[in-house]
Amino acid sequence: MLYVIIGLKETHGLAVKTELDDYYEQEINHGRLYPNLDNLVENCLLEKGELDERANVYTITPRDVREIEARRDWENQYLETVGLQPPLQE
Repeated sequence: MLYVIIGLKETHGLAVKTELDDYYEQEINHGRLYPNLDNLVENCLLEKGELDERANVYTITPRDVREIEARRDWENQYLETVGLQPPLQE
């Protein structure tokens, strides 16, 4: 979810859901999506604000960038063991 939110211009719940639906090629249940978003907010991995009366907007925190970088480093160490090159970082 963090990767999706970092990559989206519009970071309201429905936009996140649409992107995840496309990635997983199946519909993500609202009852799963929003509790997971709230969990990320509670764990200080996202900030939640109001877009309008019906929608919330989610933004990344500095911790997100650190968590994603740590995840990429972890993945890259395993890719290197099988001879795969990690993607170039911008």
